[in-house]
Amino acid sequence: MEGLAINGGKPIRDDFLVFSAPKIYDAEINELIQTLKSGWIGTGPKVKRFEEEFASYKGVNHALALNSCTAGLSLGLSILNIGPGDEVITTPMTFAATANVIVHQGAKPVFVDIEEDTHNIDPEKIKAAITEKTKAIMPVHIAGHSCQMDHIMEIANNHNLFVIEDCAHAVETEFKGKKAGVIGDLGVFSFYPNKNMTTGEGGMLITNNEDLIDKARIQSLHGMDKDAWKRFSASGFKPYDIVYPGYKYNMTDIQASLGLHQLKRVENNLLIRDKIYKQFNQAFSNIEEIEIPQEKGEIRHARHLYRILIKPEKLNCNRNEFIQILQKENIGSGIHYPALHTSIYYKKQFNYQEGMFPITEKVGENTISLPLSPYMNEKDVNDTIIAVEKVIRNLRK
Repeated sequence: MEGLAINGGKPIRDDFLVFSAPKIYDAEINELIQTLKSGWIGTGPKVKRFEEEFASYKGVNHALALNSCTAGLSLGLSILNIGPGDEVITTPMTFAATANVIVHQGAKPVFVDIEEDTHNIDPEKIKAAITEKTKAIMPVHIAGHSCQMDHIMEIANNHNLFVIEDCAHAVETEFKGKKAGVIGDLGVFSFYPNKNMTTGEGGMLITNNEDLIDKARIQSLHGMDKDAWKRFSASGFKPYDIVYPGYKYNMTDIQASLGLHQLKRVENNLLIRDKIYKQFNQAFSNIEEIEIPQEKGEIRHARHLYRILIKPEKLNCNRNEFIQILQKENIGSGIHYPALHTSIYYKKQFNYQEGMFPITEKVGENTISLPLSPYMNEKDVNDTIIAVEKVIRNLRK
């Protein structure tokens, strides 16, 4: 048996395969250069164009480009007037930003456990968590798999609750033919470097509600009643007034220069992601020591993350050790995510304890995200498969 690199054996690769590298083409670079030379690098006409094209892609009336998905979630809560004394139901199987923005508004994040198959928030457990203080539900479409939005919307409508879809993983995701982000009151997307499309840093808030988008647009840029690019554009100077103590959440034309071309290729890149995803499924489906991703319902998966769950009872290592061993084989990986309710802050501030959400904890302790990107070639895919198989061969009980 070939020895593991961590024990002195030869690694699967000579160079390190980054977990999720973005693929940037000449079109983005040329657009960016043109923007820099134009003299307009802040929030301007390219941001407006990006908003219009993203809204068209999602089939929604309004889109607002922002500097991050976190900003979009924060803004969404603000324009829905969620604040001190309110509760927002969400999942502990997510990045900290989902819950952090709730705390920043003075509200309380109320966690409920996840489904064992999809790892998305469990609608049945949402019902039991609703109180007279509940104002909203914030489902997260984890890894690109849609939540059960029909059940969630039925619950929300029955209890007069807002729904903010955290679509950080879900640009291409659909549920029963409806695009993620347009099913709830608001949808918020991420264009972070490891996402299916990137603007370096950036995000987008979408809605069909004109009143909400007007509030969001004002609050996103200091509470000014006019955008900066409109004030100083060729159409003439327009003075502004401050109508709300707003935020600095706006996107720049530099970021939009990337986004315009990333959006054009998002569907073609999904085909590449889907091919890699299915290659992994085929390779790993009969390995007893790991669980491969499961799908449920009438969905379109964005293929953002490929997450396996190791079974530590069948291996002579835990998840963290597995990742370290893979790294020595020159294969990068990630964790999406540690159970948020077990983190120091949420345990201390809201008295969440280990054992409260057992499915989330099982996933959080054993999940590994493997490399998945249009940047990958066949060798990258094969090396990842071979490396995972090698680790399991050496460490199975």
